[in-house]
Amino acid sequence: MLSGLNISEDLPVLIAGPTASGKSALALEIAERFGGRIINADSMQVYAGWRVLTARPTQADEARAPHALYGHVPQDAEYSVGQWLRDVAPLLTHGPRPIIVGGTGLYFTALTEGLAEIPPTPPHVRAEGDGLRNAGKLDQMTDTLDAATRTRIDLQNPMRVQRAWEVQRTTGRGLADWQDSTPPPLLPLAGCHALLLDAQREWLNARIARRLDAMIEAGALDEVRAQIDSGRMERPSAKAIGAPELAAYLRSEMPLQDATDAATIATRQFAKRQRTWFRARMNGWQAITLP
Repeated sequence: MLSGLNISEDLPVLIAGPTASGKSALALEIAERFGGRIINADSMQVYAGWRVLTARPTQADEARAPHALYGHVPQDAEYSVGQWLRDVAPLLTHGPRPIIVGGTGLYFTALTEGLAEIPPTPPHVRAEGDGLRNAGKLDQMTDTLDAATRTRIDLQNPMRVQRAWEVQRTTGRGLADWQDSTPPPLLPLAGCHALLLDAQREWLNARIARRLDAMIEAGALDEVRAQIDSGRMERPSAKAIGAPELAAYLRSEMPLQDATDAATIATRQFAKRQRTWFRARMNGWQAITLP
């Protein structure tokens, strides 16, 4: 995959792309050939206990090059993009050249464009917002927003409206105001090799199916069973793609083949959302077209 790529030995490397597209393999190839430390930018691979199901690098791969921010967060903990930025910041200036790889687009945009440090939404405000949205009262939420925020968000998207409403309700400041005071990015895109793997649907779907079968053989069910036994299936870490479907099998709610098929479909749908997001938000990245 490196053929045709002009990778320097000093600039940071960013590698984004949909699940199962070969990002980690490319990162390892760059690290071994040009040097660097591979840093995780996937919101599920940060959690301990999810090595197989989230396709984290194997222990053998980790022995071939330095790796960071993989499996460092307890499975019962909350973790945000802001926390990831704080974790990644010292790795950008100390140690080997960073090779940042993952499928969480928000991590990359926060890294290269900056992130407004908006305080978290209290549970009671989130519950109130959920109630208004579920009752179809978007207009009621929209009416409380400031003019700048109303012109900036998609007013037809219930989740976007709710998010803006929650920010206004929690902080007394409009979302637009928070965005306008965003600090400068930690790693401007102009100073990086920014690579975006652009996978064709049929090729990627075949890889997803093969990889899920390999995950089952490698112990993915044991990871999900441990999550169930510890009572963590309601925690954020349980949002790993495929976990709910495999948990349904372990609870005897469906046969293994049905669970595997459902997990494959969920992964394909996730990859489609990733491709759409990347193509809309990462126009300045160097696209690498995969077969």
